Amino acid sequence: AFVFLHRKDEGEAWLSCHPPGKPSLYGSLTCQGIGLDGIPEVTASEGFIVNEINKKSIHISCPKESTSSKFLAPYTTFSRIHTKSVSLGVSSSTDGTMKIWQASNGELRRVLEGHVFDVNCCRFFPSGLVVLSGGMDAQLKIWSAEDASCVVTFKGHKGGILDTAIVDRGRNVVSGSRDGTARLWDCGRSACLGVLADCGASINGVAVGAADNSINLGSPEQMPSEREVGTEAKMLLLAREDKKLQCLGLQSRQPVFLFIGSDAFNCCTFLSGFLLLAGTQDGNIYQLDVRSPRAPVQIIHRSGAPVLSLLSFRDGFIASQGDGSCFIVQQDLDYVIELTGADCDPVYKVATWEKQIYACCRDSLVRRYQLSDL
Repeated sequence: AFVFLHRKDEGEAWLSCHPPGKPSLYGSLTCQGIGLDGIPEVTASEGFIVNEINKKSIHISCPKESTSSKFLAPYTTFSRIHTKSVSLGVSSSTDGTMKIWQASNGELRRVLEGHVFDVNCCRFFPSGLVVLSGGMDAQLKIWSAEDASCVVTFKGHKGGILDTAIVDRGRNVVSGSRDGTARLWDCGRSACLGVLADCGASINGVAVGAADNSINLGSPEQMPSEREVGTEAKMLLLAREDKKLQCLGLQSRQPVFLFIGSDAFNCCTFLSGFLLLAGTQDGNIYQLDVRSPRAPVQIIHRSGAPVLSLLSFRDGFIASQGDGSCFIVQQDLDYVIELTGADCDPVYKVATWEKQIYACCRDSLVRRYQLSDL
């Protein structure tokens, strides 16, 4: 069960608890005023308890269902980066641009222009000096963050690129496309090293992770190109539109497992060398063990809203959904941490940097959360 918080009027908010298979419980929070220490004095209606509150967070429990959630307010909101919907990175927008901004205050540093139509994904290379992007124009581009120049353009996909992954330090990169293929690219020679998978369905998300020694990744049918760097002992995970989650050896191209979910898979990530997460369009988050693909699958379901992003974080993960919810699940905590502020606008992507979390939303805002506020 999870506790949810919904804004109502100034000084008041709705509460709801949704235990699986049981009727939902509803209540409210009321602010009675501000204390001398500057902290709001908040009371909860019957069935809910305010356990702890400070200027940036509030911890609420529902004793009947033995569950609780901690809600964290944004430390800062950057409103001047984009004027249309944003992804995150560096951040990208539906207006075809990407913008590099100072993480501490949102100050704009560079504008990257060159894609036609939407830019679906972008990320920094490990160096922090170079950016990788993929767009609806079926092009994959590499940019200099120092002077905003496009140094490489990869062409070969026949549909929009929906996600990318960087292999090790970035001599090779992976892309997933609406054309149903995942491709491996050589950044140094601007060339495609091969089609890793041809799924026949849109690939919405990709992830690359180091494999546990116990996992059999198979052997490549052909000798890998000398231009492949860092692909050995790696797994490639593909979140597919046809309800399938596919895992294969990155170097071998051999199948590791194929899992069928409840709806289209939107995103995926590795938690370790054998644990992975994947989120679906109907709101399910699956946790699977690659070592035992036939073992019972753990499913987290909070709402029917699409799961849009997943990010490994500490000993747990951060997830965002299409109803504006964004939350942290950690093994050492008996409650979920809710990142508030997005209301009902989809939160497209989440990223972390040092002790800060950044979330980007359809309302064109990038929100920064300070982990010290917890």
